[in-house]
Amino acid sequence: MTKSPLLREMKFASYPENINLIEALVENLRSELNLNDELEANILVSLSEAFNNAIIHGNKSNPNKIVKLKIEVSDNEIGFFIEDEGKGFNEGSIRDPTSLENLDKPTGRGIFLMKNLADRIEFLEGGRIISISFFLN
Repeated sequence: MTKSPLLREMKFASYPENINLIEALVENLRSELNLNDELEANILVSLSEAFNNAIIHGNKSNPNKIVKLKIEVSDNEIGFFIEDEGKGFNEGSIRDPTSLENLDKPTGRGIFLMKNLADRIEFLEGGRIISISFFLN
């Protein structure tokens, strides 16, 4: 029998220093869900990148704009939904950070990292919402 999913919803002002709240949140999830080191690290990096992108690219670092975070936990999966107030983006327009012309650029690796660390990633609402999922088993 599957238990009801654990749900949490939070809102953050678009201040870069609020990234520290994500770190504390992931530490709490580790304790609550008994996450192993690798899964905790993958979640932390992915959420940090998504949160950063929402603040910088989506909300244009406007502290009056909000980043919403929704967490759903079931028996075998944890899902994160990060939503900003921006215009969204076209996933196809993202440069490949592993191509030779992009290797020396200091930015542009966030989505690449998320795709490689998460079990599933989706862009919703024209890129204003990113859904990131990790299997627990």
